[in-house]
Amino acid sequence: MQLKPINFMDKLGLFSEQWSPKVVAQMNDYQFKLVKLQGEFVWHSHQDTDETFIVLKGNLRIDFKEGYVNLSAGEMYVVPKGVEHKPYAENEAEVLLIEPKGVLNTGDGEVSERTATNDVWI
Repeated sequence: MQLKPINFMDKLGLFSEQWSPKVVAQMNDYQFKLVKLQGEFVWHSHQDTDETFIVLKGNLRIDFKEGYVNLSAGEMYVVPKGVEHKPYAENEAEVLLIEPKGVLNTGDGEVSERTATNDVWI
């Protein structure tokens, strides 16, 4: 057991790459991942799990086939399982993702150049 808090800003200072989530903690089978986002991602879905986005810094838009949701720092949104979505950030946003261990960032579709390596801890 570690008796030290996890500081998101310190952890975010350890990497610069975008669209590449880094694990900072795990609770049961759920991982807490920090990620930096800018630009447009790919349409994808997660058939077996919801995905939580918590914006720590900046703004994030999550597009859906039937609309979108805008998130600012301090706001969160849970994308229900099976719902196709596409994150977008005009300027760099820093986000905390909460999802089960092993979930690919590009969803259940085929692996692409945007697919990040899983289980990278910082």
